[in-house]
Amino acid sequence: MTTLTAPPRKTSPPSRPRTTTGAGKWKRRFPLLPALVFTIVVTQLPFVATLVISTLQWNILKPGDRHFVGLSNFTFVFTDERLRTAVLNTVVLTASVVLISVVLGLGLAMLLDRRFLGRGLARTLLISPFLVMPVAAALLWKHAIYNPDYGLLNGTLNAVYRLFGASNGPTVDWISSYPMPAVVISLVWQWTPFMMLILLAGLQAQPGDVLEAARMDGASALATFRHITLPHLRQYIELGVLLGTIYVVQTFDAVYTITQGGPGSQTTNLPYEIYLTMFRKYEYGQAAAAGVVVVIGSIVIATFALRTIASLFREETSR
Repeated sequence: MTTLTAPPRKTSPPSRPRTTTGAGKWKRRFPLLPALVFTIVVTQLPFVATLVISTLQWNILKPGDRHFVGLSNFTFVFTDERLRTAVLNTVVLTASVVLISVVLGLGLAMLLDRRFLGRGLARTLLISPFLVMPVAAALLWKHAIYNPDYGLLNGTLNAVYRLFGASNGPTVDWISSYPMPAVVISLVWQWTPFMMLILLAGLQAQPGDVLEAARMDGASALATFRHITLPHLRQYIELGVLLGTIYVVQTFDAVYTITQGGPGSQTTNLPYEIYLTMFRKYEYGQAAAAGVVVVIGSIVIATFALRTIASLFREETSR
């Protein structure tokens, strides 16, 4: 007796992953081309023009004396006494503002991380200084707070002196007497909310089970902060420091509005010195060279910031 067997089924070869052709790639990328062209025109062409100008000896008061000088403008940037002073002032201003803002921002973030009545209103009020326009903030501090005649600081001092029987208190010209602290305090007021937001996000990203385990083991609040919270916030602190440095190193509004670099160039930072070189000395080549140096320094700092951001994203996705 014969048995019927079904004919063997034809198996189709394994399908290969479809590769996108060059035409397909360009179809996907073509809608982005106008944005890319716009970005190049707006950002890269002016920078290339700045590089070209930085190699020229160009003073508009001498229109017929423009010529190529190579890297001598960069040599001038690193050897000129005024620019060296501006670099030092920039370092002092940036380091002071960033470090103080991080410390204050950490304290405020830890307070806002707790639940209490009116936390939403307190958070909004603490964020508001960061939303004020830089020029408006500088004018506020210069006239409403630092002014020796009607400012808040001298008014408070006079009120305290009257409480102790004095007829009047001292009249202090805060900007002339303490120019660098005056600029630093105004910038700290503006940038502390920025640091607070970054560190608050880090605090709220802490794993709750780890904190609960620390409480169960009897760890004190200080020990929990030192051994758990602070190591967890390390990358967030680094991110805040790097981003704050990128922005604060370019500060122009506060210096120009509050002190105008004085007295005696005590608060002249690099952006303000570039402004003076460009619009007071009319040395376009030297100003362009100094601007290129600032841009390169900002790019170096931004590279570290991007690496920190990438590490934060990798850490979040690995959880």
